[in-house]
Amino acid sequence: MKKNKITAVLGPTNTGKTHLAIETMLSFESGIIGFPLRLLAREVYEKVIKKISLDKVALITGEEKIIPPNAKYFLCTVESMPIDKLVDFVGVDEIQMCADHERGHIFTDRLLNMRGEKLTMLMGSNTIKNIISKLDDDVEFINRERLSKLTYAGHKKISRINRKTAIIAFSAEEVYAIAELIRRQKGGAAVVMGSLSPKTRNAQVELYQSGDVDFLVATDAIGMGINMDLDYVYFSNLKKFDGKKLRKLNLSEIGQIAGRAGRYLNNGSFGITGECKEISAEEVDLIENHKFEEIRTLFWRNSNLNFNNSFSLIKSLEQKPYQDWLRKIHECEDERALKFFLKDKNLENVDMNKKTLSLLWECCQIPDFVKKTYGNHYEVIGSVFKFLNSEKGKIPNEYMRIQLMKLDKLEGNVDSLSNRIANVRTWSYVSNKNNWIENQDYWIEKTKNLEDKLSDRLHEELTKTFIDKRASVLARGLKQDMEFKTEILQNNDVKIDNHYIGKINGLKLELDLKQGALETDIKSLKKAARQSVSPELEKRIDNIIETKIIELSNDTKIYWNKFPIAKIIPGKDYLTPNLEIIVDEMLEQKQRQKLIDFLKKWLSEKINFELKSLIDLRNINQKNSSIKALAYQLYENNGVLKRDQVSDYLKSLGQEERKILREIGVKFGRYHIYLFKLIKPEAVKLRTLLWKNFHQKYLKLNPPTFGLNFIEDKEKQNRNFMLLCGFEKFDNFFVRIDILERLFMQIINANTEQKKEIRVVPEMLNLLGCNKENFVSLLKKMNYVVTKKDEEFYFKYNPYKNRRNFNKKIISKENPFNILKNLDLNR
Repeated sequence: MKKNKITAVLGPTNTGKTHLAIETMLSFESGIIGFPLRLLAREVYEKVIKKISLDKVALITGEEKIIPPNAKYFLCTVESMPIDKLVDFVGVDEIQMCADHERGHIFTDRLLNMRGEKLTMLMGSNTIKNIISKLDDDVEFINRERLSKLTYAGHKKISRINRKTAIIAFSAEEVYAIAELIRRQKGGAAVVMGSLSPKTRNAQVELYQSGDVDFLVATDAIGMGINMDLDYVYFSNLKKFDGKKLRKLNLSEIGQIAGRAGRYLNNGSFGITGECKEISAEEVDLIENHKFEEIRTLFWRNSNLNFNNSFSLIKSLEQKPYQDWLRKIHECEDERALKFFLKDKNLENVDMNKKTLSLLWECCQIPDFVKKTYGNHYEVIGSVFKFLNSEKGKIPNEYMRIQLMKLDKLEGNVDSLSNRIANVRTWSYVSNKNNWIENQDYWIEKTKNLEDKLSDRLHEELTKTFIDKRASVLARGLKQDMEFKTEILQNNDVKIDNHYIGKINGLKLELDLKQGALETDIKSLKKAARQSVSPELEKRIDNIIETKIIELSNDTKIYWNKFPIAKIIPGKDYLTPNLEIIVDEMLEQKQRQKLIDFLKKWLSEKINFELKSLIDLRNINQKNSSIKALAYQLYENNGVLKRDQVSDYLKSLGQEERKILREIGVKFGRYHIYLFKLIKPEAVKLRTLLWKNFHQKYLKLNPPTFGLNFIEDKEKQNRNFMLLCGFEKFDNFFVRIDILERLFMQIINANTEQKKEIRVVPEMLNLLGCNKENFVSLLKKMNYVVTKKDEEFYFKYNPYKNRRNFNKKIISKENPFNILKNLDLNR
């Protein structure tokens, strides 16, 4: 009997095994290759249709079938290989998967039972060489050496990992956590998992391959023939859940994944990161030299099933292998589902004949893409079987419409979108089963379109969640020394290559930083922005100096265009504050000094103009000691004195001396001696602000609202500070001191006859801006006797009445400033 010709192409990753298989298949008239992943089958299909006519190539996976009528070459997942089709060439990639705990029996079945008419090629690891040599076939071994060197790089923190790196995790949760960390620290990462649809996966890979991101976070799915330009592979964990338990990866699995680092002639490195346990020196040596323990047994399950009755079917599934190097695989999902439905009471009345059992078995082989709970998956199997076993024998359009309608939603996060795609894959698998569904072509197209739509949305969400597009573009441009297109919009937004990075607020670039942004990100943004932002800041300084449209606010800051550009800080005295500019660090010293010089001059001129009378008082040049003494007291008290505090000085002043002081702006009032120009709003605002700036602990005190002449003291205002603001206190009232003088003049003018009672007239109320009740109360506090006649109020001065301390002759050595220093302002 003529033996089948088998070529086993064995070796580590990056040896060109898959490429050889494709080229060999195309040298024959017909062929089939089985791949371990739908992603890989689709990738090879895309390559092959570029080489030969589209109508000669078929793609067959559980969820996708493109089968032209005259197809000669079939690219499939291993599960979907057409086992009854006669072709010249049959290839199985990653044949060492025969030892896989979940899918090994499928690969073993292809190893034992699928043969090409002219050649069968098995591609995979050297670890399976011993088993292949046991086959009763004409086997030729081709050993392929790795094209590049693989070395161990040890442990590295994720923050220190170099670009062109894949970080491997073994659960979606781990993948997401690492991708989020890399987004914050490195700008972003592409995400690749076996559960992603080909379209999402390809879009994510393209993000990496294009250089938009420098990092990839993936599951062990990348270990199966997915080729990317990687220099490093780092493991975040060396344990994975294999469907039954958490187990440590064996060295050949580590080697398979690590081997993705360094493609073609480029050397690669692998290492560990995070909390991953160290790899021993001995293990490192074995991985670097691709020396792994031989596979001694393959997982197997009988594929020649007996559908005569339920008992025969179960018995044939549980049949033991006929070779000592074959091992019965543990109960698989399809077998578990079959046993469940054979015991299902809802199927008690179903005649389980050969045809029905065969149909039920096919339904039980619907993959559980969602992998959440068996309940939902069994519902799908039960519903599909019910329709197929009905008189009509097909799944109706309305049922399919309802299933897909539930899934046709684009909102949600990565998990919810991934879950929807997994459910769509189930219905895509069902639609692609021959004669299972009404209007099959329509539903194949419908499920494909929905999967593509959800895949695009998932790609968007992955990109939005795990990639800071702005940071990645900048990082890419800076390392390639690119010139950036920087725009400053009318609303002060700054964009670099159409990515919003922040605003120029005043003379400072305020970056739009993500939470957890690193110093390196900030430096990158500043560096990229400097070439356009620096000239703009210089232009703004010139504009400030030219227009002088700036203002000093009550928060001690100087504003331009509603943004602070400087703040005043205490100087040698309160009338000569120092300045601190608020500008971006990218401004050069020359520009900074230019701004400082201008602002100092502007502030000095403002103080000299607004507070001219106070400055003049300070600079008065008089030999007369009484003038000098009063001027000194008035200056020290910020331009406001109670008259009774300086009564001794006033007695020694003649009319000529008073005239000299009046020319400067001193007003000799009934209750106060004050610089009347300092009672104006702008002057009050400036001198109280300068004083608070000098005495920092009083910064929270605020002058009264301008325009008020009379204030009820409901908030227990500080008496001495209010006097600085130009308000005198009468028990629970405050009255502006210049208004008080005008009121006194009205009273004098009304009292033409001495000792006559004076009527309260509206002009008096209007002058103070208070009601009659408060005005009467104020008069009493000012030592007037008030009487009421015929609904009118009259008042008369009573010099002997208790004056509530206001008119008592108390000459205090302490001025209001010294008193303020000792006040508890929290009272």
